[in-house]
Amino acid sequence: MKLNPDKTLAMARAVLETEAQGIRDLIIRLDDRFVRACEHMLACTGRVVVTGMGKSGHVGGKIAATLASTGTPAFFVHPGEASHGDLGMITAGDTVLALSNSGETDELLTILPLIRRLGAPLIALTGNPHSTLAREANVHLDVSVAAEACPLGLAPTSSTTATLAMGDALAVALLEARGFTADDFARSHPGGRLGRRLLLHVGDIMHTGERIPLVRADAPLADALLEITRQGLGMTAVVDAHRNLIGVYTDGDLRRTLDRGIDIRTARIGDVMTRQCKAAQPGMLAAEALKVMEDHKISALPVVDGGQHLVGALNMHDLLRAGVV
Repeated sequence: MKLNPDKTLAMARAVLETEAQGIRDLIIRLDDRFVRACEHMLACTGRVVVTGMGKSGHVGGKIAATLASTGTPAFFVHPGEASHGDLGMITAGDTVLALSNSGETDELLTILPLIRRLGAPLIALTGNPHSTLAREANVHLDVSVAAEACPLGLAPTSSTTATLAMGDALAVALLEARGFTADDFARSHPGGRLGRRLLLHVGDIMHTGERIPLVRADAPLADALLEITRQGLGMTAVVDAHRNLIGVYTDGDLRRTLDRGIDIRTARIGDVMTRQCKAAQPGMLAAEALKVMEDHKISALPVVDGGQHLVGALNMHDLLRAGVV
């Protein structure tokens, strides 16, 4: 079987347009019911329990994960398993978020009386505002779509996209209401690259002690070159008698020194160093140090405390090894 490129692209565009229209329709229908749903979830003293069967269940799992990673404790419960013991995972302090396009999913309707007996608020996302699930819910959010993107009108496509988008809207609205920050997000993602970018500080990865390349301002340039070579960071800090940073000398400075015809055997580092240099501080995010390097096209930074006292150094390779780049 051979694809027709034009027909394939036309079908893909039609699918995306149908699903996009479904989401645009959601925007028009948003009203105070969405606010009430957020209020229930924000007031929840337990967890938001997301449940759904089939494709709705897959979407529910993603919504639960998004809620949990953005400051709203949540988990997914399979409604079929709930009626065989997992209902014990739901408590009166929880809020239940039930997903069903038809609103008549048997497995969900089976556990509705038990949820009601617990007194846990029920929020329903369905495509049928007249369904049993919609009527029984404390708050119903209409996620109906005019048409599925599937040309047969059978496979859940636009409907699952609309439900997923509504779940994202709930999660982000709650994130904003809780004052959830980038640092909060990073704390729930410590193992990933994003967590490293948001949590890692310069002080965690900088070179310290004898590993800091440094020379005094009155040192011969030749000594500075030896220090650059010995420490391998592509630069050396230049300090005064109290170890306060007064400049840097880099591989790039060496090229410029040679271009000026300066005799590197007799020159003093204080005469050729870069005085107006960039520096980092230990408490700065490593990602901020990376931005300084990128903005100023440099590959290394001295690290100073609040009083310009030299306490460390790092270069681009340190950021690479730490997974910040």
